[in-house]
Amino acid sequence: MIEVRPFETLGSANHGWLDAHHHFSFAEYADPKRMSWGRLRVWNDDLISPKSGFPSHPHRDMEIITYVRTGAITHQDSMGNKGRTAAGDVQVMSAGTGVRHAEFNLEDENTTLFQIWIEPDATGGKPGWGAKQFPKSDRTGAWSILASGKGDDGALEIRADARVAGATLEAGQELAWETEPHRHVYAVPATGVIEVDGKRVKARDGIAFTGGSKVVFKAIEGPAEIVLTDTL
Repeated sequence: MIEVRPFETLGSANHGWLDAHHHFSFAEYADPKRMSWGRLRVWNDDLISPKSGFPSHPHRDMEIITYVRTGAITHQDSMGNKGRTAAGDVQVMSAGTGVRHAEFNLEDENTTLFQIWIEPDATGGKPGWGAKQFPKSDRTGAWSILASGKGDDGALEIRADARVAGATLEAGQELAWETEPHRHVYAVPATGVIEVDGKRVKARDGIAFTGGSKVVFKAIEGPAEIVLTDTL
């Protein structure tokens, strides 16, 4: 059973400097039917205005993956890490026993990103942060594992039995994802229009399904840039 969650049905909050859309209950948006999807707890679709961002704030016991769609985000945390992550690239923060961080759009243009929170396998542990470039040319017509707790080569490490993957499809291209029956998959096309199980999915719509069969993504309008999570 595949559920498509149209972008128009997501929770939203416009703070002026931040235009946020929530695939799952977050902050003042609460929907008992959209609390989580397996261990995937948050998928926020954020637009951050130039020269603005999130001031220092705390997190703990969460794997936080940021996928930058356009522009760039600059991160700074209480561990002493600082880095700029640009469009198409990914950063990961394991909050562990607790960390404070700030994220700002220091650019002269809007930054858009997906922020994904996955519950870790175990609470506690030393906090950590990392970032990596993932050229879109390397994932044309194929999945690239961006973050993983399953030992995938080249992926940023997270402390959860989960994978975050990305792919880009040109119009007419197809790509399948197959996983075990007990797992939960959630996918969002950042751009383009795709078809999944006969259902039309627009950019920024959500797709939720559980494992047990191969699911085929077909690009109707490209390039279709797809981001996917596979969790318990």
